Formats: sequence, structure tokens, C-alpha cells
Amino acid sequence: MSESQTRDPQQVPAPADVVRAVAAGVSRLVSDDLDAAQREEQLDRLAALYGEATDVRHPFAPLGDHPRSSRAGIREHFAAARVPVESMTAVDVHVHETADPEVVITEFRYVGTTAGRPFSFPCIFVTRVRDGVIVEARDYTDHVGAARAFGQLDGLAAALAEQAGA
Repeated sequence: MSESQTRDPQQVPAPADVVRAVAAGVSRLVSDDLDAAQREEQLDRLAALYGEATDVRHPFAPLGDHPRSSRAGIREHFAAARVPVESMTAVDVHVHETADPEVVITEFRYVGTTAGRPFSFPCIFVTRVRDGVIVEARDYTDHVGAARAFGQLDGLAAALAEQAGA
């Protein structure tokens, strides 16, 4: 049975709501107040927003894109997100519908605090949502801004230098 056959059509969330849930879920995941069981639950909730087969890419990732093609791969990606934040929230969320009813473009910023310092960095997600789950996404995040926010610029610079053979 396909995912579309298992979901009640009246309860299928709109594409915009699915993308908003991802942004909010990521914020919740990286907050400092989750215990191990809550973190696992949040990882499951986030992964469930994606199709069993999906195509998620980060074209602007400074160390190269590592596409995710499955719900399990997405869960691994989110599980690796260990950043030292006290708080993080998606704000100024603007969802733009397109001529294709499955595709939405979402602009927002993550804002929060880490080590007592405020941060902010922008994101744009171009997402295809079918039957209430993400089947394709291109996430254009300001990775350098995120590295700056999370105190990881030195590590990013070192990884870039190593990648360049310097």
C-alpha cells in the first residue's frame, strides 16, 4: 500500500504546513531542553514529514552536497545536527505557492541564542510535498552564517582548507 493510500485525504496537511512543521521541528530538535527519549521522538517526528523515497539536497553546503534519498537518510541527517544552542526559532516565515500545487518556496530566518549570544541566519527551502510528505527539497541555507552562529567557523575553515589540499 502506498503512502497516499494510507493517508486520509481529508487529513493530508497542505505543503506549506509540512514545511513549517520541518522548520519548527528542527528548532525543537536543537534546543537544549530535550532528554534522550524526547530527542528520539523528535527525530521520528521530523523523519515522518518526509517520504520513504525522497530527494533532499543542500546545493550551497560549503563542503559539498550530500543528497538524502530516504526517510532513514533524512533521520540520520537530523540526528547529526548537534549544535550548542539555548534557543532557536524559525521567524519571518513566508510561504510562496507556485503554479505546481505540490511545490512551495519558503523563506525564513532561524534566530536564537548560543553561549548567551544572539544569532540569525536565513534559509530558503524549495519543497515538493506529495500526499502530505516531502518527496523533494532543495534547502538553501546560509551555511557560513550558521557556522558563525554556532561557533564553528574555525572548523569549517579547516575543513575547507583540507578539502582544497592546503
